[in-house]
Amino acid sequence: MEILPAIDLKDGKCVRLTKGLMESAKIYSDEPWQVAKRFEEMGAKWLHLVDLNGAFAGEPRNLEQIAKIRRHTDLKIELGGGIRDEETIKRYLDMGIDRLILGSIAAKDPAFVKEMAAKYPIAVGIDAIDGYVAVEGWARRSTIEATRLAKEFAESGVEAIICTDVGRDGTLEGVNIPFTLSIARASGVATIASGGVRGIEDIKALLETGEIAGVIVGKAFYEGTIDLAQAFALVGGVNG
Repeated sequence: MEILPAIDLKDGKCVRLTKGLMESAKIYSDEPWQVAKRFEEMGAKWLHLVDLNGAFAGEPRNLEQIAKIRRHTDLKIELGGGIRDEETIKRYLDMGIDRLILGSIAAKDPAFVKEMAAKYPIAVGIDAIDGYVAVEGWARRSTIEATRLAKEFAESGVEAIICTDVGRDGTLEGVNIPFTLSIARASGVATIASGGVRGIEDIKALLETGEIAGVIVGKAFYEGTIDLAQAFALVGGVNG
């Protein structure tokens, strides 16, 4: 199981939100690349990067900071937020981004996502509010059940599904394991848990399922409720 520490970009700064609300943004660093470098030094292999402004605008908004992170680290980077077309995918791949996350567009146009997954390294972001897919930067709940959307991408060629329980995101209330497992089982695709991680016990519980491919750690790191080095060592020991 992979641990992917997270950086959310808003107005060029490293922030965390609570339940996806932009007005809840708390700034943790004016230099996100330094945070990424710290993750790398602690043992991270992947970085989960989100352009929050882009998610709402529907197009890239934090290119300068994304480029800085790419230049200053050797981390594998998965990036989401406002990626709606093939041109943007190509642009990010040319910048050295390793995998692109398609979220809102996955609910609106799954055929497009499958077409892109056949050509590029693509992950699907399924973000849910009370079991239903959230779109447009989590600003709106759709009428699509999250598990039904997950089934849409079975055998589609996408590399991973990142599933977020929006109601727990940034709350430190603990990860929603049943929801994560429902997505993994519905899709058969490597599934990454996101939202609510508080501490090492969440990592242990996810590991014990034997069915979860990864977990995103955000606010737990920034608020000091998890020792990331310990978490990397735990996962490394199991994987080893």
